[in-house]
Amino acid sequence: MKDIIFLLLTGLIAAYLCWYFWQRYNLNKAPHNIYYLMGFAVLLVSGLLLIFLGLGILSSPYVLTVASLIPLGISMGLAEEYFPAWKKYFKWFAVIGFLAIAVTSIGGMDTLKKIAVPLFHGVAGLVIFIGPFVAKGAPKGFWWVGIGGVLIGLGGIALAFISLGKQLLFFSPTFVMLILTPLLFLMTGAFALGFAKKG
Repeated sequence: MKDIIFLLLTGLIAAYLCWYFWQRYNLNKAPHNIYYLMGFAVLLVSGLLLIFLGLGILSSPYVLTVASLIPLGISMGLAEEYFPAWKKYFKWFAVIGFLAIAVTSIGGMDTLKKIAVPLFHGVAGLVIFIGPFVAKGAPKGFWWVGIGGVLIGLGGIALAFISLGKQLLFFSPTFVMLILTPLLFLMTGAFALGFAKKG
């Protein structure tokens, strides 16, 4: 019951953020809003799947692949909006990362998957974490997005290690499943607080 409540709350915030970025895109057609929208739309769909199908679907290579669009989408949005000098290179990094995660996960290439998933999840998480603190012209309070980046990085990497049959620090499979839904809720709430500062 706890998991369903947290997932419902996460879904409500994610749905609001999808609406918010769609409205912003319609105002100025800025592509970064589409990248943000993609990330939160995948989060919304993932949350609904977890409600209806249970946490067991996290072991599916297809779910792992699609869920990688959450950090990749948000990090691409940050690169597009605040770091134009390297946004082109980061887009290529994100596309290659998504394909690498898809091929190694769905193809059962466990050795390469052990490299691809932590690498691309980790870099995307670092961009979301560090980016808001160093972005020029970002509104006051935008650092909340960075807090969301810490949470998405921890959760994503911990899940990745579990999917590989290993443990990250004290993130045992039991512990990760215990904190996963509250972590998703706190992460989405932090993103909402940060992005709301954009007006």
